[in-house]
Amino acid sequence: MREPVVLDALAAAVRAVDRLNDLIGRAMAWLCAAMVLTTFAVVVLRYAFAVGFVWLQESYVWMHALVFMLGAGYTLLHDGHVRVDVFYRPRGPRFKAWVDLVGSLVLLLPFVSVVGYISYGYVADSWGRLEASREAGGLPGLFLLKTVIPLFCVLVGLQGLALAGRSLLVLTRHPSTEPRFDRGERA
Repeated sequence: MREPVVLDALAAAVRAVDRLNDLIGRAMAWLCAAMVLTTFAVVVLRYAFAVGFVWLQESYVWMHALVFMLGAGYTLLHDGHVRVDVFYRPRGPRFKAWVDLVGSLVLLLPFVSVVGYISYGYVADSWGRLEASREAGGLPGLFLLKTVIPLFCVLVGLQGLALAGRSLLVLTRHPSTEPRFDRGERA
């Protein structure tokens, strides 16, 4: 009787992580629109009016970094990362669950753990100096942008745990097992 309770809690945790990364990913989609408009403004200002603002140029580079780093968990959720799936795609749900479980635990989670560990000093040093842009007229708060590195690790790590949890639910044939998000589906 205890096992279903644990699996029900696991299913709830998987859904919560999925919702979090889906929400953040959708916000990053809107940031893409802002990035395009900002880039357009920089080009028009530079070539039509011979005016340039370093902070404006840096802002779309920063937005680009946010989209990629914070959107990585969303991409993993929706199975959008590049993979060689010659053997994966045609196989059944249990095979895919084993591949996802092993891949998450052996490859993904160690990777984000190492990146998080290595980036800690880099980000802490930036916060200690309240690092700003090196360019005159650039954006202050570069330390905030660097903080996105550990956030990337947390979001992708959580999604990796959710992927592993979903795989366990499939392997145990838990009744609340939901199919993974495929391209184009919503949470």
